[in-house]
Amino acid sequence: MNFREQGITEELSRFVTDYVEEIKDLLSSGIWENLFLNCTKNEVFVFWLLYRKNEANMTEIAEYIHVPLNTATGIINRMEKSGLVIRTRSNEDKRVVNIGFSEKGRSQFEALISELCYYGMKVMGTFTREEMELLYRMTSRVIEVLHQEHRKEEGTKKIRKITIE
Repeated sequence: MNFREQGITEELSRFVTDYVEEIKDLLSSGIWENLFLNCTKNEVFVFWLLYRKNEANMTEIAEYIHVPLNTATGIINRMEKSGLVIRTRSNEDKRVVNIGFSEKGRSQFEALISELCYYGMKVMGTFTREEMELLYRMTSRVIEVLHQEHRKEEGTKKIRKITIE
């Protein structure tokens, strides 16, 4: 579906495409190569959870990224195979497996955060106080609209029935 089919004006369409074309070459190839460590969206969210909590069990991970436990297990298996996370048994309950960063995973994620902060501070350092306040208000509005859309989608989700013969 293109911009016109989505009801977006040609002017806005041109603005967005020109903007993407303008910034794509400004970011170094190192940033693009490191951006989210070539991970899937769910893997990035697992990284973020581990960064905030230091470790989490499989149930916490599945709930955090809104996937079934078996899907979360597959995600963690891939991340472990890549050397980004490690599994350890809980000292309190040996049945519980906790997931944490490996040294490689932590250093890669911290490098990414550091790089994003560096560029974020560079950009924000050029803004006036008024521009920062405007950016905050605009960002809040974007989040508000996304919340509204999310609530609307949750209200219209249908149960998918599978016919078994």
